[in-house]
Amino acid sequence: MAEDENRAIPEETNKEAPKCQTLHESMELLTKHIEQALKELDLNSVSEMLDEILGAKSIFVMGTGRSGLVGKAFATRLMHLGLRVYVVGESTTPALRSGDVVVAISGSGETLSIVDLGRVVKKIRASLIVVTSQPDSTLGRMADKTVRIFGRAKNGKGDYLVQHLLGKYAKLSELAPLGTTFEITTLVFLDAAIAELMVRMGKDSKALEDMHDKLQ
Repeated sequence: MAEDENRAIPEETNKEAPKCQTLHESMELLTKHIEQALKELDLNSVSEMLDEILGAKSIFVMGTGRSGLVGKAFATRLMHLGLRVYVVGESTTPALRSGDVVVAISGSGETLSIVDLGRVVKKIRASLIVVTSQPDSTLGRMADKTVRIFGRAKNGKGDYLVQHLLGKYAKLSELAPLGTTFEITTLVFLDAAIAELMVRMGKDSKALEDMHDKLQ
């Protein structure tokens, strides 16, 4: 009996799973996704989007769920640049008019409430910019300008990244559920777009800080 108790424990049972392995893999997934999105980004479309924003009387941003939160973050930065910007659905948002620009964020381009609002935008004859993974979607087809963000496959069964970069469909789809890669990539893209707008407008970080401080 004593001999059994002193017997060495097999090496494999001594090994502990790496700490925060899922966190590490998830961050790696998102990083690779953003890198791929940059490779596939049509910079001509982006430049046209920024021209529309700079030429607008007012800018309206809309999206639902987490895409809506990304839109609010973008609207905040546009405000810091001194542009007239509103978030669709908030009580202080004025009526949309011709000459205004609407930036709609939807990974699928099929979110019913955003598609319906897109139709209203077209009736008013304002300019509709759509940021989406699916330019051929209902929302994408009605847009005046479309920026495609590398994201979910058209069948909605997983990320392009899962299928084309890592080949771990089941595991990594669990690590980045419910469109996370689109939302995070779009957040990074729109923050980078703000940096480009700063250059075009001749503004530096101090100008943004001044606008931010006024609201403290």
